[in-house]
Amino acid sequence: MKIYDVIIIGGGLAGLTAAIHLAKHKKEILLIEKDSFPRHKVCGEYVSNEVLPYLNTLDLNLKNLQPKSIDQLLLSNRNGESVNSKLPLGGFGVSRFALDNFLYEKAQSLGVKFVFESVFDVSFKNDSFEVSTRAENYNSKLVLGAFGKRSNLDKTFQREFIQKKSPWIGIKAHYKNKDFPEDLVALHNFEGGYCGLSKTETDAVNFCYLAKYSSFKTEKNVNDFNQNVLRKNPFLDEFLNDSKLLFEKHLAISQISFHKKNPVENHILMLGDAAGLIHPLCGNGMAMAIHSAKMASEEILAYFQHHQRSDLEQNYSRIWQKQFNGRLRMGRYFQKILLHPKLTNFGINMVSKSPFLLQKMIQQTHGKPIS
Repeated sequence: MKIYDVIIIGGGLAGLTAAIHLAKHKKEILLIEKDSFPRHKVCGEYVSNEVLPYLNTLDLNLKNLQPKSIDQLLLSNRNGESVNSKLPLGGFGVSRFALDNFLYEKAQSLGVKFVFESVFDVSFKNDSFEVSTRAENYNSKLVLGAFGKRSNLDKTFQREFIQKKSPWIGIKAHYKNKDFPEDLVALHNFEGGYCGLSKTETDAVNFCYLAKYSSFKTEKNVNDFNQNVLRKNPFLDEFLNDSKLLFEKHLAISQISFHKKNPVENHILMLGDAAGLIHPLCGNGMAMAIHSAKMASEEILAYFQHHQRSDLEQNYSRIWQKQFNGRLRMGRYFQKILLHPKLTNFGINMVSKSPFLLQKMIQQTHGKPIS
């Protein structure tokens, strides 16, 4: 019976980056992912530059993907009042279709084994794991949970957040709009949510929004919601007038939860959104997923030296909380402001008079460059 060093459940940014990091250190890695590559995902597709030094250490040259360099932010309320700001660190725009596939191919080249199935159970006994799919059981010393915002495994593990209803739905599509600036990420408020816009490597504009389900269900479908709710914001109205939908239909994901999660559950180290989800308005979820992969990988490499599982779990939990708890808290705070019309109007008026204040707010949800 083959025993892997690490089994990673989930092939998003966090899972793929961890697989690459550990494989470069000669660990035998199995990554189990339910969907094949490449594929589109509901995602803002803006990545903070804070992760570039780390990606370079993994020999991941993203210039090959020709991402868009982004250093400007436009923020508007539902009435169209707006404020512009320079992003302190800046970032880049790249589709998950391209980025995930790029990481997948890199992981394959390093010897990572991939299985494209759904995991329905993970058991831990005698200091090792058995991970079960419908077809086969796999064994390892360690397991990383990188299965995203919401998974059936969360129910299997009886995680606390999964018991609570979440009022959020996410919608995403790519649009063709030749006039949208390449260096801009825009965040536009509408009744019950907010929409992010930024260009990707193909020149398509990623159009991704988060809406309260109570607001969304008043319309029959996505097109009606866009027409009757989003278009009340003048910026979104102009964008939709001047743009052509490139997808056959919009992608959607429901029950997006921003409740607190534990970074370690049932001895499994959780990565990315499985450990904690920052509000999309902060534009930093992709960078946090990649950073969490770095932290987990480094602690796992240390574990293979000291072989103390309790130290591994305690150290990862402590580092995760130190790095991300404050950013998640600020994300929740900013979301409350954006969903309250009077507070949004007041905030835009205040930061328009002091752009430096907006930059300081952005810094509260972004980290420093990691190496």
